[in-house]
Amino acid sequence: MIERGHLEILRAVDQQGSLTAAAERLHLTQSALSHSVRKLERQLGTDIWVREGRQLRLTQSGEYLLALANRLLPQIEHAEMLIGQFAKGQRGTLRIGMECHPCYQWLLKVVGPYLEQWPGVDVDVKQKFQFGGIGALFGHDIDMLVTPDPLHRPGLVFEPVFDYEQVLVVGADHPLAGKLWAEPEDLENETLITYPVEIERLDIYTRFLLPAHASPARHKTIETTDIMLQMVAAGRGVAALPRWLVEDYGGRIPVRAVQLGKTGIPKQIFLGLRERDREVDYLNSFMTLAREVRWS
Repeated sequence: MIERGHLEILRAVDQQGSLTAAAERLHLTQSALSHSVRKLERQLGTDIWVREGRQLRLTQSGEYLLALANRLLPQIEHAEMLIGQFAKGQRGTLRIGMECHPCYQWLLKVVGPYLEQWPGVDVDVKQKFQFGGIGALFGHDIDMLVTPDPLHRPGLVFEPVFDYEQVLVVGADHPLAGKLWAEPEDLENETLITYPVEIERLDIYTRFLLPAHASPARHKTIETTDIMLQMVAAGRGVAALPRWLVEDYGGRIPVRAVQLGKTGIPKQIFLGLRERDREVDYLNSFMTLAREVRWS
């Protein structure tokens, strides 16, 4: 009773905001689209949506079907794309999801040689996911997830590929720049600049400040690494970033890396993929190259 076309209509109406725009997107007439939905409603014995003025509001049944469409259609489309590429003798597209804001520079060191090694594979990078990175893997929106904080789930595999140290970043003239390491109380009068990530996923909080019952005077979020480091260099705050990234920028921007605590905060970059894909050759090759990358 429920056909792929029905799910595509629901998704298109949700994305486009109206029946007219959805019909244009699907190359249908509005009457044909409406007729298809009314027929499905008769078969199911329930309304999918109701009209409220000029707006359409999904019923409980409609909400369930929309969620189904958002889960199934990406998997079907991905399968069709892969099969089409296999039919043409191609390997496909490696879609990489990023849950690590500062990891782009590291990723570039892997992608360059990878594209040379696999001329039949394209690479696409995604950062925003409808259901988060884990959901994007399960939903086949991405093939591989780059994250410093893996969430192990049945059906997924996470492999560590790169070790690094999380450090405090301060301006070259900052009083902490000359210290061997920083203590949590050193940040109590500081503005802490981070990426726009939940505090529960920020190591500077979970592994440094919160265990010591300390907090910065202010917390500010910035999306771009370059702007963040420029703010730190100008004395507008401090930040927490991988040491390799600070050293890479250090020749261009006057900032210094300071160890967080006496023992530091060691971290790893993980690559996650679906367990049934672990034998796919071009995914394995990316894993191998990622392990070989060293930051100089």
